[in-house]
Amino acid sequence: MSVVIVYSTGSGHTRRLAEYVAEGAGGAPMIDVEGMTEADWATLDAAEAIIFGAPTYMGSASAPFKAFMDETSDRWVDQVWADKIAGGFTVANCPSGDKMMVHLQFVVLAAQHGMIWVGQTEMNDKGAAVGFGINVEGANLGLGATSSEDKTSLIDPGDAETARRYGARIKHTAERWAAG
Repeated sequence: MSVVIVYSTGSGHTRRLAEYVAEGAGGAPMIDVEGMTEADWATLDAAEAIIFGAPTYMGSASAPFKAFMDETSDRWVDQVWADKIAGGFTVANCPSGDKMMVHLQFVVLAAQHGMIWVGQTEMNDKGAAVGFGINVEGANLGLGATSSEDKTSLIDPGDAETARRYGARIKHTAERWAAG
């Protein structure tokens, strides 16, 4: 089952989050939008599922990711990605950080391509300390994480585990979708 993660990163937080999502998705390949090759586009075209990832900057996906979104227009014309599974994740400096806006950008991108969006099913761990519980932000449209204050880890343990579970959900959903 082919799940691919396409992302942009600024300070490395989104890449680290992508690594955890990839782990949950069974070692899914990761493609950084900066420096994409024709082989990378072919990998996305052949994928059963595509997971989008970008940092939240000023209430929006990063400029490199928005450029990637624009570059997908050739695939949109021919609906190359129609019926693929889609999901998305973002990370910001603050617990809210207007991450919902990035999720909405991802959902609209997926809808324009005729993709099937998969949200988060993990329940908010209300009793956990911030950074250590599962889906402490209560994001359901996609995966939302907050930059860790520990700059050696970049992502707190709770967000890392939530990311693994989200990657596994996308993979499982793609398998079910492919099985018909």
